[in-house]
Amino acid sequence: MRKAVGRSSDRSRPTPRLVLASASPRRRELVRRLGVPCDVEPTAVDETPRTGERPADLAVRLAEAKARAAQPGTHWVLAADTVVILDDQALGKPRDAAEAVSMLQRLRDRTHEVATGVCLLVPGSRPRLAVVRTHVQMRPYSDAEIRAYVASGAPLDKAGAYGIQDAGFSPVRAIRGCYTNVVGLPLCAVADLLRDAGWRHAPRTETICPHSGAWAVPPGARSDVLGLTGAPPPR
Repeated sequence: MRKAVGRSSDRSRPTPRLVLASASPRRRELVRRLGVPCDVEPTAVDETPRTGERPADLAVRLAEAKARAAQPGTHWVLAADTVVILDDQALGKPRDAAEAVSMLQRLRDRTHEVATGVCLLVPGSRPRLAVVRTHVQMRPYSDAEIRAYVASGAPLDKAGAYGIQDAGFSPVRAIRGCYTNVVGLPLCAVADLLRDAGWRHAPRTETICPHSGAWAVPPGARSDVLGLTGAPPPR
């Protein structure tokens, strides 16, 4: 990790423009919670896995592809991709309601892994890449709960067909690792990458990005945990 730029340089250097290459409202809100100003420019890439590609490698590759698709020039670009991993297989976004039901049935009452690849592109510099993994233990929800959740449409834009923050379903029993990683953007990794690249006043995320080696009940698995409904983050 390189040393931070000195204070005198920080005062004289303007803050660069940061572009978030994502259509996800959850990622936009998470970046906002960091206090980092950004513009949003969604990009589209082919998310087909390569033959023999490991799920975590897929997440990192797609994050970099999304960032490069934003055509970085004078601005910085941040992108991410999240995969749910069960039995060494990557579960992306469901293609339809039937696949969402199937994914949720497979995940029920089991432990899986969530991996998010993160890429930060800075003009004139190498891509900065990270991958964060969280183990997630699901509760034994019923088929009726699955049907109601899928009918709401909420899982159709989420990897693995669920959101840990979806209060109406609350599918997760416990996690080991970073909570915001499961939401879709590990703030710990984003802050580290920004700090490494010399971003002025790079945020510290101890209070809003729980990162633990021990199993713990997720913080309510509610939308207000991360301030997504306007409430302050937990202290």
